[in-house]
Amino acid sequence: MNKAGVFAYNKFMTTLAQFIQHKRDAIGLSPKGLAKECNLPLNLIEDIESGKELFLPVTIRQNLAKVLKCDPKEIKALEKDFTNYTVSQEIIDSLKELILNGAGGLKCPKCGAPLITRIAKLYDLEDNLMLHPKAHCSKCSFHITE
Repeated sequence: MNKAGVFAYNKFMTTLAQFIQHKRDAIGLSPKGLAKECNLPLNLIEDIESGKELFLPVTIRQNLAKVLKCDPKEIKALEKDFTNYTVSQEIIDSLKELILNGAGGLKCPKCGAPLITRIAKLYDLEDNLMLHPKAHCSKCSFHITE
């Protein structure tokens, strides 16, 4: 399919989940059948089709495209790209404070997925305890390391 065809088709499939479901249905496979044909875990297919998985590694995209009889670019066009999203320092500072205060259930400011948080306990040269909030997203590349 040419590039214009990819985008013309994709404008009707607004999400990666919808696209994968539609293509899977078109070739007559169940989610379990697609997982088997792609040699992927069923829970990954379920996560993609439920909208929990928003971007895919190249090998998974290629496996899906081969079985779904489409171009990997069609799948890539519907994935979320979080690499260009910037998060302000104010938001990062706010998250750090929430982590230090024991807040739970924090969400990633880039993609909204759950943040995995912890507090690193370090000691300075004078043996004073220093607490450093750390966090990383369960889905995208967002992280707080300092």
